[in-house]
Amino acid sequence: MSPAPVSRAVLEELAAVIESRKGAQGGNPDTSYVARLLQRGPDAFLKKIGEEATEVVLAAKDIDHARATGADVPARQALLVGEVADLWFHSLIALAHYGLSPADVLAELQRRAGTSGIEEKARRQAPAREPGGAVPPSSGGQHG
Repeated sequence: MSPAPVSRAVLEELAAVIESRKGAQGGNPDTSYVARLLQRGPDAFLKKIGEEATEVVLAAKDIDHARATGADVPARQALLVGEVADLWFHSLIALAHYGLSPADVLAELQRRAGTSGIEEKARRQAPAREPGGAVPPSSGGQHG
């Protein structure tokens, strides 16, 4: 199910399109879904991220069910890929809103490469949250 290798340029190009949809760049919420989400603010795109994450979980569970029942696994795998693409897309909108880019995430993944997931998690302790869910500035914003 793997197509030809795709470079990080795809993420960078998509991030550039998202940047161009910001209101300060002339993004029009009447004609652009991204501009509309950005105009509505974090609650709108963060809600979409939550919805898409749930859809990823459901699509993955559908693959498990298909395997158990002999149903069409490749079709369900295609649905999972589509849901992950939706999740990544909306996550790119959040990154743009917060002044970040795919390169920031790729750099973090590179930093973690070769590190045991158990070790990495042990190094990161979930920060105490302030009232309203905010992470205190001293915590570095890392989540465990």
